Amino acid sequence: MEAIENLKAGLAANGYLADNNLAAAMYLAENLEKPLLLEGPAGVGKTELAKAWSRLRNRRLIRLQCYEGLDESKALYEWNYQKQLLYIQIEALAQSGWETGRQQIFDQEFLLKRPLLTALTSPEPVVLLIDEIDKSDQEFESFLLEALSDWQVTIPELGTISAVTRPHVVLTSNSTRELGDALRRRCLHFHIDYPDFEREMAIVELNAPHIDRKFANQLVEFVQNIRKQPLKKPPSVTESIDWALSMHLFGGELTPEAVRATLTALLKYTKDRELVADKLPYLLKP
Repeated sequence: MEAIENLKAGLAANGYLADNNLAAAMYLAENLEKPLLLEGPAGVGKTELAKAWSRLRNRRLIRLQCYEGLDESKALYEWNYQKQLLYIQIEALAQSGWETGRQQIFDQEFLLKRPLLTALTSPEPVVLLIDEIDKSDQEFESFLLEALSDWQVTIPELGTISAVTRPHVVLTSNSTRELGDALRRRCLHFHIDYPDFEREMAIVELNAPHIDRKFANQLVEFVQNIRKQPLKKPPSVTESIDWALSMHLFGGELTPEAVRATLTALLKYTKDRELVADKLPYLLKP
């Protein structure tokens, strides 16, 4: 389909290599105006896809980073109490009375907009990235449902605020907890896994074009073999790129000495590095 190929080409021009299935999911998300939920291991490019999407469509990226304990005051809005108090003290308020003043201070002028409300009230369309939604709790997940289904939010003092323009929404999850069915129903879903050999080669070549192709081939094959080991954290695509650049700095040869010296760029746990170091004779076997 021509539209899918154009989308893939546009993403590639903005530094992201997508396959046909992922491009098709993005195409549907755009045209159905549905949030896109991306699941998969950490470091496989879920967040980078949202960034590339914003560059491709020339939309501002608004990022909501999720964490345990995140609530609406950090995600949606907070009242600017200092500004409200200042307003209460002015002479005009004393003359107009409390009831009039109360209505006036609970106005959008006194709102401190957080990422979610900023995205919904932006006059220009944006890309909203809700990153690592699995790190938030179920209460916050439920709080998002209204925004993701009806493109609106409810603020008790103001009522319902509807989206000025509908954002492209990307939610990412590393699957550290199971997401609820209600959230899934509101989204299109795609799982991004570690890339196969050909795709990882293309990614390394895109991000490190100065590395010799034959050497890059050896590095990617090594990383692909590493991921088959019983590691606590297999290397992500980002770490694969960092390691390729590190190996290039160490002379551009796949030697045991260079690998040991650069494993800190590839593996982030001591026991994982020790395991790989012990198996180097086997892993580097021609």
